[in-house]
Amino acid sequence: MLRVKAFKILYSYAENRDMTLKEALAALDKSCEATRDLSVYLLSIVLPLTAEAGRQAEALRLKFNPTEEELHPNLKFVHNALVPLLESDPDFRKFLERKKLSWDQDDALVHRILEAVKARPYYAAYLAEPEVSLAQDIKLFKKIFENEFEDDDALWDILEERSIDWAGDLSYALSCVVKMLEGIGRTGRWELPPLYQSEILAAQGKSVDSDRAFVQRLLTVTFGHFADYYGKVAGSVRGWDRDRLFTTDIVLIAMGLAEAETFPEIPVRVTINEYVELSKYFSTPKSRSFVNGILDRLIRESAAEGRIPKPVDPTLSQS
Repeated sequence: MLRVKAFKILYSYAENRDMTLKEALAALDKSCEATRDLSVYLLSIVLPLTAEAGRQAEALRLKFNPTEEELHPNLKFVHNALVPLLESDPDFRKFLERKKLSWDQDDALVHRILEAVKARPYYAAYLAEPEVSLAQDIKLFKKIFENEFEDDDALWDILEERSIDWAGDLSYALSCVVKMLEGIGRTGRWELPPLYQSEILAAQGKSVDSDRAFVQRLLTVTFGHFADYYGKVAGSVRGWDRDRLFTTDIVLIAMGLAEAETFPEIPVRVTINEYVELSKYFSTPKSRSFVNGILDRLIRESAAEGRIPKPVDPTLSQS
């Protein structure tokens, strides 16, 4: 995810060379913060989902000639313990207000997700379980976030309208929601997660390198040497006009070179694999082999020049 964020900013720089390094680093911080905003925004849908379930139960109870089940519905979900915990948390409410995050205009989406949840076997199992606890409620909501959001096209459209920085971040943000729910299960309260995973691990007493330092350094080195890397890519492709090179491929290869030359602790094979994978999502169908081949060649050349302070596996290129 950090490589993706750096890539998007460097792609903007490649298209607009007026961007300064200071602006690029500021955009990086803004993008990382936006992903955290998205995770909190997604968590907050717990409130309207529960409210919608309550409205539906009440409407069925008040309808003409209700059934016995409609008169006495199972309200375990409606009375889940997570909602009052979030509603009474001043930090959670203030965060949503400050960021202007609300689902008030998305009733149709909330209704559709609730209907999908109610049709799931895991929901029926939750209602049938006699235990009533925060742990049970969190277990249910984890399943909801793991199963009901990622493939929802309408949700993708809503997120893109809300923020350009949220494009492509849904999967990662959903994983952050699950971690927030697990944290609530452990402590009984919501906490705003740190921007970087390394900060979470460091808080647990684990010795880890800083994610923030990694991505800032990756961006800084690629930014500062971009013209040189661009020239190397263009020079290594015989018979190609520079204008025919895809900007996405150039940026990915430049980042791979910068990473190989700057981070001795990351194996070269890992670096190449990462940027080949990114090419599958952000470039053309032929980019996988192009990025793999050119990055492999340029890394070998840099190693021969003494610019890569680690061993280069003679069989590192992917098939």
